Amino acid sequence: MSYIKRIIEEDLLEKLSASGAVLIKGPKSCGKTETAKRYAKSILKMDRDKQVPVIMATNPQLLLAGDTPRLIDEWQEHPEIWNYVRHEVDDRKAKGQFILTGSANPNDDVKLHSGAGRFTVVQMDTMSWQELGYSSGKVKVSDLLQDAVPDFYDAGISLDFIIDRILIGGWPTLLNESTKNALKMNTGYVDLLCEVDMSRVSGVKRDPIKVRSLIRSIARNTATVVDNKTLEQDVKIVDKNELSRNTTSEYLDALSRLMILYEQPAFNPHIRSSASLRKSPKRHLCDVSLAVAALGLNKESLIKDMKYTGFLFETLATHELNVYAKANDANVFHYNDSYGLEVDAIVQKRNGNYAVFEIKLGIGYIEQAAENLERFQRNIDTAKMALPKSLNIITGTGMSYRRPDGINVISLASLGK
Repeated sequence: MSYIKRIIEEDLLEKLSASGAVLIKGPKSCGKTETAKRYAKSILKMDRDKQVPVIMATNPQLLLAGDTPRLIDEWQEHPEIWNYVRHEVDDRKAKGQFILTGSANPNDDVKLHSGAGRFTVVQMDTMSWQELGYSSGKVKVSDLLQDAVPDFYDAGISLDFIIDRILIGGWPTLLNESTKNALKMNTGYVDLLCEVDMSRVSGVKRDPIKVRSLIRSIARNTATVVDNKTLEQDVKIVDKNELSRNTTSEYLDALSRLMILYEQPAFNPHIRSSASLRKSPKRHLCDVSLAVAALGLNKESLIKDMKYTGFLFETLATHELNVYAKANDANVFHYNDSYGLEVDAIVQKRNGNYAVFEIKLGIGYIEQAAENLERFQRNIDTAKMALPKSLNIITGTGMSYRRPDGINVISLASLGK
């Protein structure tokens, strides 16, 4: 299988030239090691080399010797290596010395000194549609963030294709797999997560049945604002299982450390109305395919329940926006207020520029989405903050075009960085 260039590579190169060490973070199997290997001149596999524990206990600096950039893969297996890398970067006084990759953050009780001034971080996700070749990239997030989108028109895609991509996900190892095989492999990923990874990352034995119940609840509530108490109630009612408040919190923390759970934070704009702003995040699994696998769903299930498939599509579109936002030094938020106004996604750059998005699987909700966007824009207090650079509707089955009112309707198969 040939390597496919990843969007983060430009960011990786820039950070290698700016700092002594770069940490690439992301969920297991998203492609970190393969991308890092394209730029590394020597490799140390912390989880595979049987000599590593012995050398770590005797002369750890030996592990850092090698052509640079030196890749230290799965560094969190022996997290003490972090501090040795930090000192080595100080001693060498050179850029681009190390690339560290990891699919989990280490335990909180591991004492890691700040890498400020030595380390930079690159966050990697599973593959986007633009990377996979499913999106033309005609409508760029970079243009939407500066209201500089050229005229565009692009054909839509079929519901059948969208559902297949939801089932398969963005895993590099599943590029050429059938939907049937991908479902089996994604189910295996969830099984390992429940039975092995959650205990390993915590250093404490976790109950696989309770872990699975929590993941299933997150999957059922994907792309919605849901607090811990609601998750606990959902687990109790649907899975007939009990999760205490502490257990829920600990399990969610472990899922975050494994980078399996993505929390989309709330946007906090200046508004004209007296509505109070909801501060809870929306929760998504790191790849939409894991939600399908956790619930044991298949293509027929998604076709029968289009309402839930719409939530899955929102999680997929949010994943895409995340990948493209990071390439533009931006973050993805959501908006929800006490008057019932909700906006699915808001992409904001560090300089304050932002673009607003509603996400709809089918074309039947386009008018409602447009009204929602205009209502949001009217509520912005322009004395205190600027209006959004663009109003946008991401759609699944519809074509891409600009409406007479200036709102962009964008097929997911047209969206790019």
